[in-house]
Amino acid sequence: MDQKVYELINDQINKELYSAYLYLQMADYYEEEGLSGYANYFEIQAAEERDHALIFRNYLHANGMAVKLLAIDQPDKEYQNFMEPLEAALEHEKYVTALINDIYAAADEVKDYRAKQFLDWFIEEQCEEEENAMGMIDKMRLFGSDPRGLYELDREMAARVYSVPSPLAGE
Repeated sequence: MDQKVYELINDQINKELYSAYLYLQMADYYEEEGLSGYANYFEIQAAEERDHALIFRNYLHANGMAVKLLAIDQPDKEYQNFMEPLEAALEHEKYVTALINDIYAAADEVKDYRAKQFLDWFIEEQCEEEENAMGMIDKMRLFGSDPRGLYELDREMAARVYSVPSPLAGE
C-alpha cells in the first residue's frame, strides 16, 4: 500500500473516533436539555462513527498494514440552542466528506483501485450523512420553535434504531 494512502486511512480511524466523541457530546447536550429522542439519534450516530473507524481498521489489517491508534481530541463545542448541534453536525459531516475525498484522490493518484473501491461505500455514506443533517436542520427550522412540533420531532428521533453498517455486517 502506498505510504500516503496508508497514513491517510490510519489517520481517518482517529477522525472517525473523534466524530463518535463529538456526537456523544451532542447526545449529552440534548439529554441534559430534556430531548431524549435527539440524544438517541446522536448516540446512534456516535455508534456509526465508531463502526466507521472499525471498517477503516479492518481494511488496513486486511491489507497487512499495522494500525497506529492516536490520541482522540476532546470535543470543544458548546451549544446555546437546539439548532446549534444540528448545524455543527452538518459542518462536521462536510469536513469528513472532504477527508474521504482526500483519501480517494491520493488512492487515485497512485492507481490504488482496491482502495478506491473500498472508499466508494464511504462516499455514498457521506452523501447520506450530509442529506440527513440538512433534513434535521430543515425540520428544526420549520417545527422546532413550536413546543408541540419540537415534541413530535423528538419522538421521531427517538424512533431511530441502530443498524450495523454493511461492511461490518459482511454484506
